[in-house]
Amino acid sequence: MAERYEVDNRERKEFLREKRRRKKKRKIILIILLSFLAVIATAVLIVWKVFTVKTVVVEGNEHYSDKQIEKFVLSDDYSWNSLYVVLKYRFLETKEIPFVDTMEISLKNPHTLKVHVYEKGILGYLYIPTISQNAYFDKDGFVVETSKEIIEHIPQIEGLNCKKVVLYEKLPLKDEKILKSLLATTQTLKKNEIVPDKIMFDGNGDISLSYGSIEVLLGSSENLSKKILRLSYILPQLSGMQGTLHIENWTENTTDIIFDKAN
Repeated sequence: MAERYEVDNRERKEFLREKRRRKKKRKIILIILLSFLAVIATAVLIVWKVFTVKTVVVEGNEHYSDKQIEKFVLSDDYSWNSLYVVLKYRFLETKEIPFVDTMEISLKNPHTLKVHVYEKGILGYLYIPTISQNAYFDKDGFVVETSKEIIEHIPQIEGLNCKKVVLYEKLPLKDEKILKSLLATTQTLKKNEIVPDKIMFDGNGDISLSYGSIEVLLGSSENLSKKILRLSYILPQLSGMQGTLHIENWTENTTDIIFDKAN
């Protein structure tokens, strides 16, 4: 009987020790869980109270104003939170903005968003009657946007037959030489910072430019870059005048450039 009592006593002590261990383990788990919840609650509170949008700094934009870009970025009910805005534009699909390729958004501090705008590199546009819209193209001749909107300082192209376009595909011009001439002209004019109001092609592919009351006849695409370089020197001298500038016959051997002043 004494031996049986000792066995029962040992089992009871072991049971109590195991019970205390389990209780201690549950207590540790509870402390860890509460600590984790406290950390989460603190983080949520910080995000909720600290990361609030007070200032939006915009750079890289030309087509849209700072206020317009800010309105695009802070577009939903949660955009008051700066951290939310950054994560949204980093991980979620956002609504496309016409004429904007992409935007990079970062935090300068918890209250200040920095928005860098990368606009689509537009060199000119053609009016497409079948869709009653303008087709804007880039340096490679790809249509990057169609819109009824007219952008300032982007030249309109006239005289080219283009009945329909497909977004993100090349301008469907029948003559590849004309497309090359168009792209060379728009790129060289932009490089020399003398972008005209209009660029016109006639039936022979000869080029003329319109700068308000000044018309410039460039002729064929031969010696194009040198003709446009000469134009960049002459054009400022014609400010306020009306007439036609003849550069179409310019060559390295025939350097005469004539300006027919309108009466």
